[in-house]
Amino acid sequence: MSALRNIVIVAVLIAAATFCEARTAMAAEGDKSAERYVSVSATGSVPADPDMASISTGVIVEADTAKDALARNSTVMAKLIEGLKALGIAPKDIQTTAVNVEPRYVQAKDGRPATISGYRVVNQVRLTVREVKRLGEILDSAITLGANQVNGISFDVANAETLKDEARKQAMVNAKRRAELYATAAGAQLGSVLTISEDVSSGPRPMPLARTAMAGNVPIEAGTRTLTVEVHVTYALR
Repeated sequence: MSALRNIVIVAVLIAAATFCEARTAMAAEGDKSAERYVSVSATGSVPADPDMASISTGVIVEADTAKDALARNSTVMAKLIEGLKALGIAPKDIQTTAVNVEPRYVQAKDGRPATISGYRVVNQVRLTVREVKRLGEILDSAITLGANQVNGISFDVANAETLKDEARKQAMVNAKRRAELYATAAGAQLGSVLTISEDVSSGPRPMPLARTAMAGNVPIEAGTRTLTVEVHVTYALR
């Protein structure tokens, strides 16, 4: 009988504990739903003068056989790379991006399947030029050395990450101003920061450089870049 009584007491205690836990969870959920906050997005921007550029150049050669096309391409490409190094381009700033051997086809007039008439070899390198003012000179020299392909150009800022810190500060100032405006309009006061996240705008797409512009001096204008940071901030409301 005593054992049965003990079992009943334990069951009652477990039920009471479970009830208390449920009430605590419900209270916590209620407190959470009662929280008030405001989320805003804001940007900050700083201008920057590009001090480095990236450009793709290379050599396209065609021949009757793949072996001949590759050999001729390799000869010209080796001359191009050595010439670029002689101009002061560091080996680390010359990176091969493509080596393609492609057959050329000729379509038969009588409807028969196309046949291979020769081969084309494409060899491309990506150059990083750390003196933008020399970019035109380097392009002229690359063409003289045998390059017959230029795909595009893009400009960048070496210390962009440091410059973006000022944009981040501006973005946070703008975010707080915007959040305070919303809080005041809602009859509340701005509280502490709950979350911060960031988006950084990507750089501009490379600009195509027309092959017809390769004769003579190549005028290059780097312009000015705008480094933009967008922040998403959530503030508590009081």
